[in-house]
Amino acid sequence: MGEALAFLFPGQGSQAVGMGQALATDFPVAREVFAEADETLGFALSRLCFEGPLDALTLTANTQPALLTVSWAMTRVLRESIGLEPSWAAGHSLGEFSALVTAGALPFADALRVVRERGRAMQEAVPPGVGSMAAILGLPVDAVEAICTAAAESQVVSPANLNGDNQVVIAGHREAVERAGVLAKQRGAKRVLPLSVSAPFHCALMAPAAERLQQVLEPVPVSSLRLPVISNVEARAYPGAAAVKDLLIRQVVRPVRWEDCVQELRRLGCTAAVEVGPGKVLSALVKRIAPTIRCVAGSDLDAARALVQAA
Repeated sequence: MGEALAFLFPGQGSQAVGMGQALATDFPVAREVFAEADETLGFALSRLCFEGPLDALTLTANTQPALLTVSWAMTRVLRESIGLEPSWAAGHSLGEFSALVTAGALPFADALRVVRERGRAMQEAVPPGVGSMAAILGLPVDAVEAICTAAAESQVVSPANLNGDNQVVIAGHREAVERAGVLAKQRGAKRVLPLSVSAPFHCALMAPAAERLQQVLEPVPVSSLRLPVISNVEARAYPGAAAVKDLLIRQVVRPVRWEDCVQELRRLGCTAAVEVGPGKVLSALVKRIAPTIRCVAGSDLDAARALVQAA
């Protein structure tokens, strides 16, 4: 019996200096992707991925196109050189753009320009030091929602990433996030981890970024999706090309429902997944959310080949 396969695409936080370099060395098709990215953006994004420096790579306006490029390069290697073809795609935050490129809904060059501006807009939406994010471990989503409501005090704080296994990331005004962290510990959270991020993503403070993204997306052509993509906002497949821009805009200010996305893939019959990008963040989350889905890292080409053989 063959594997029913999904490609899963990571978001910000998975970047690392050196990402994609081995792919570009070993596969001409990956080199093509990096060359296209450099030409599209007008600077050596490939060198930034391969050589850093890390502080430049972690600037949001650089991280987002860099991750999209590495994920698309890996997608093309997995498809064209390894022979893997997914039945579904999903991405965590920025990774949803990679999923939509993989599904043929967005041209790679257009998506690259969009996420460059998305990164800038998200960085500039909130002045440095005004917002923050924290991971709350050991409490269910409804408990964290109640904590955020109690801690807000006319400021913004809300769940931003619903990652599963009682792991919820919150975002908002720095003081409100801190109040929520104290309250979470009082109400039984195992740990509260402040995150080193440049802005409070996926909360109402990102409204200016959503408005900017709407402008940037307006002229971009959207094609029919050649495979189902599970959206972060609704945790179900995009109903069609007409919904793509609206759901991407809403995603900026809405929580990433990653646990629900993985459960939807499981419900649809997914039995295997490849994390298509640097790192293993999503693989670890899938293992906790839906242990019946076998998830491997796309950088492990031997494991990817084994999935081809299973199919």
